[in-house]
Amino acid sequence: MPLLNKPRTVNADAPRTTALTRLRIALTVFFALDGFVFAGWVVRIPAIKAQTGASASALGLALLGVSAGAVVTMMLTGRLCRRFGSHTVTVACGVLLPLTVALPPLTHSPLALGLVLLAFGAAYGGINVAMNSAAVDLVAALRRPVMPSFHAAFSLGGMLGSGLGGLVAGHLSPTRHLLAITVIGLVVTAVTAPALLRTPAPRPPEQLPAPAGQPRETRRGTRGIVLVFGLIALCTAYGEGALADWSALHMERDLGAHPGVAAAGYACFAFAMTIGRLSGTALLERLGRTRTLVAGGATGAAGMLLGALAPSVWLTLAGFVITGIGLANLFPVAVERAGALAGPTGVAAASTLGYGGMLLGPPAIGFMADWFSLPTALTSVALLAAVAATIGFATRRVAVGG
Repeated sequence: MPLLNKPRTVNADAPRTTALTRLRIALTVFFALDGFVFAGWVVRIPAIKAQTGASASALGLALLGVSAGAVVTMMLTGRLCRRFGSHTVTVACGVLLPLTVALPPLTHSPLALGLVLLAFGAAYGGINVAMNSAAVDLVAALRRPVMPSFHAAFSLGGMLGSGLGGLVAGHLSPTRHLLAITVIGLVVTAVTAPALLRTPAPRPPEQLPAPAGQPRETRRGTRGIVLVFGLIALCTAYGEGALADWSALHMERDLGAHPGVAAAGYACFAFAMTIGRLSGTALLERLGRTRTLVAGGATGAAGMLLGALAPSVWLTLAGFVITGIGLANLFPVAVERAGALAGPTGVAAASTLGYGGMLLGPPAIGFMADWFSLPTALTSVALLAAVAATIGFATRRVAVGG
């Protein structure tokens, strides 16, 4: 009898395993699509600036539309995920994001550009919260820390989108380029959506409903710890935004690097983050979440001190690489832990704080560069990475997701 029962047990588990694998592939595609679409828009900003006749300051105000739309929508998306399910909301935003990316090249004034970027930012913020919420559920069901692999797909999609955009920029107008991205995005969503819509959000077998009489103090404590994890996301995203906008200028102005070499600074950082996220699951399985957060924050802090204060170009590039490897998995782990504690609302809160950090980084670096110097200002990235490591250590006793 035991020999006859054993195959039945394996076969009973097979459909669940197949469904989770299919769901993981679908979510990976949506993360990559998000990075691909956003990068396609970013590389056409100079051409759209010329088309609208916007000054630098007017363009800056228009670009705030992306940020405003994203931040406002993120918390709303958390509620929508609770009501309709994160899979449904992910698919809906997967349709809206490619549609709205086609709108900016149709505008001819900074005001109109800012208004359509509100819609684009709303779709961008919505899909980020929805697909991260779906990924949190899947991580819990798989019982493996695979969240970094999804964010690696986002990074790879961004690299593909920016590389393709650079190749076609001299041959296609922004209208045709972004319309092509719309078509690609809609096709990818149509092909991938059934895997999400036909699969309910998974739950780990041992998950039970929360007790009806849960004390209010526990809920308040949960909200507080979610915000603490959001601070880790903020510290990480601050560094990403700062390096995206200031790394090239630092290398060119402070170190006398050739413009081509200076432009490679952020590319090295982004590539290192991608490699770090691709290896993130293995790292988390070996070290655990707390040690990954502490080691990542400490590594990022050391790398950024080297990148900001090194006297040579090559040491600076090495510092950017070390920083990328260190910061790579902090954001995914923080979002996953917030989502495991509070579901889509936790993901929304952590993502909103993280996105706020990305917005805060560039202007904060600019002000500090005026007050002190750009290398000194860039050390604030190292300081916040160290803060993230400290928070990771301080929250080591919070049991989340196993």
